[in-house]
Amino acid sequence: MSLRSLIKAPIRWWRTPAIKRTIVVSVLVVTIGLFIHYFTQHPAYWHQLGTVSPWTVVWVLLLNALMVIVLTALGITTIALCGRRISLRENFLLTAYSSLANFFGPLQSGPGVRAAYLKTRHQVRLRDYTLASLLVLGLYAFFSALFLLVGTRPWWQTTLVLLAVAGFSAYVIRFFQLRDKKRSESNLVLQPRILAAIVILVFVQVVITVAWYYVELKAVNPHIRFSQAMSYAGAANFALFVSITPDAVGIREGFLVLSQHIHHVANKDIVSANVIDRAVYVVFLGLLFLLVLGMHAKDKLQLTKLRRQVASGDEQ
Repeated sequence: MSLRSLIKAPIRWWRTPAIKRTIVVSVLVVTIGLFIHYFTQHPAYWHQLGTVSPWTVVWVLLLNALMVIVLTALGITTIALCGRRISLRENFLLTAYSSLANFFGPLQSGPGVRAAYLKTRHQVRLRDYTLASLLVLGLYAFFSALFLLVGTRPWWQTTLVLLAVAGFSAYVIRFFQLRDKKRSESNLVLQPRILAAIVILVFVQVVITVAWYYVELKAVNPHIRFSQAMSYAGAANFALFVSITPDAVGIREGFLVLSQHIHHVANKDIVSANVIDRAVYVVFLGLLFLLVLGMHAKDKLQLTKLRRQVASGDEQ
């Protein structure tokens, strides 16, 4: 068997829907079981969560709301990079709807919903949007690696890791770009002004994650330092790249435990902070759903018609 066949075999295996669903359900069941076992064995931590200040919940909700605003702005700039423009209201509704789909839909389906919508409604070329998204993800990985290491590791280690992340991201983007057989049809233009806006917005996005993780960690352990929260957020952010479960349940916790020697946050604080994070995020999504419902997102985005068009395209 050739090397190419060996590489393609697990990819085909992973793309099987039944296998994907089995893995997702298995990870969720194991994670929930571990949470229940942990709090059964350590009931004091459960009682500690009951004493969390309501202001912690309020701050995390506000930071989540700020994140949606930043993601909306990032969506506008990413689409502009592809040579298209959509209104602020439409992009906010699309961001909110894709966030809900990302959590409640199967296998992080939010980006797929967004890409399908932009292709159907605004003729945004899928390869252009994918390249723009890869650029955003590369910056996200770069800043996450920076925050993971800058507060706890020597400067030379941080520099080497950042160069490796930047180099790998550039390779992935270039590899995908070279596979474009119809580059003449591309509307993607790397305008300096738009690129600068994307860099700033992605940096702000990562800063917000640091802020809300810091609030959650402080709620369960007042002795947590800000540098620890920076490293903690950097590690948690990398779970996005293998996030096959809603809100990376189980995946994020695994990344945080594996990187414990960098951020030095105790297991009990990781578990407690993540319980707060999941609970508040579900509340936030509930509020976001009511807002989207009130703004008639389904009618504004014509989602029923979009699904029919996508389905008919698949049949053809």
